[in-house]
Amino acid sequence: MLISNARIVTRDEEFTGTLRIEDGLILDLQLGGTSAPEAEDWGGDYLLPGLIELHTDNLEKHLAPRPGVRWNIEAAFVIHDAQVAACGITTVFDSLRIGARSDVDMHSRTLQTQCTQALADLSAHQLLRAEHFLHLRCEIAAPDVLEVFESLHAHPLLRLASVMDHTPGQRQWQDQSQWRRFQERHGKLTDAHFADVLAELTEGQARYADQHRREIVARCIALGIPVASHDDTVVEHVEQAAAEGIVVAEFPTTQAAAQAAHEHGIATIMGAPNIVRGGSHSGNVSALELAKSGLLDILSSDYVPSSLLTAAFELVDKLGWTLPRAMATVSAEPARVVGLHDRGVVAPGLRADFVRVKMHHAMPIPCATYRAGKRIA
Repeated sequence: MLISNARIVTRDEEFTGTLRIEDGLILDLQLGGTSAPEAEDWGGDYLLPGLIELHTDNLEKHLAPRPGVRWNIEAAFVIHDAQVAACGITTVFDSLRIGARSDVDMHSRTLQTQCTQALADLSAHQLLRAEHFLHLRCEIAAPDVLEVFESLHAHPLLRLASVMDHTPGQRQWQDQSQWRRFQERHGKLTDAHFADVLAELTEGQARYADQHRREIVARCIALGIPVASHDDTVVEHVEQAAAEGIVVAEFPTTQAAAQAAHEHGIATIMGAPNIVRGGSHSGNVSALELAKSGLLDILSSDYVPSSLLTAAFELVDKLGWTLPRAMATVSAEPARVVGLHDRGVVAPGLRADFVRVKMHHAMPIPCATYRAGKRIA
């Protein structure tokens, strides 16, 4: 495959040039055009590295398209996969929350097991467009999280784990009234019911959280699985993560936590919707503010797959970042932190994962997505 007249974005620069692909790899790239008759003229459209998504809850929207509605798991995976591929994502880490608690819907152990089985089966039969990996989000205060983790730690696609504590009064939910408002988005809680749930969750947190965190982190490090710490809020959270060997701070909620992460060499991930919306939907630190301070390393689409590409261009428009620097937050950097050294950059010898993007006014529109040189969307 030969592509010419493309605006190629590499790790360090962008230029109009020609790209040659052979056997699923980038063979070479050069400045300028080519007279080869087989070349595909891209008319000056962007050729960007395929996007790499480390944390997405998008699958859940297809598993439960309406409150109380459960969808076929395989069908949910297939449409989720098609959506992320159409957004330019060529590698996606499907985040699966494990650990059953009374404040969480849709996360029974049976469903968790069925989802991991469906992912393995669909991937083994090459029925998915993007390449999918498994990201286990471990709710450390849940009584059964360690048991579920042990049942899934040998999954062939497990490449990332995160430890998180969503107990009211902890981390993101230090303000218990904010947690209550979030829980009430689908219906009011009575004061009595709120008190009962709060007491149950608080007791579980005190009983299980520390032990489960220690054991899961130690198990992951022994297996060579990168670990992220979720919703770090104070410097002490980051210091604990650094001592444990954690490599990613996933959605730090304050500037102080993000600053501490950088001081300890821990990469920070922030939500792309936070960039696009101009702030956090839950009142946490603005991703744009972290970017201005040099504290943003990686973007995650979280709950809106299309936000990943849009947010990268927003960093250019709003903060004056170069496009190569902005694109690194959605390609090179996520690949680096999880050890995917064969992708994430448009460069000779690497896998030919890339996306063709047209600009409409200031909006980047993905028109074609390629994985290992083959068009997938």
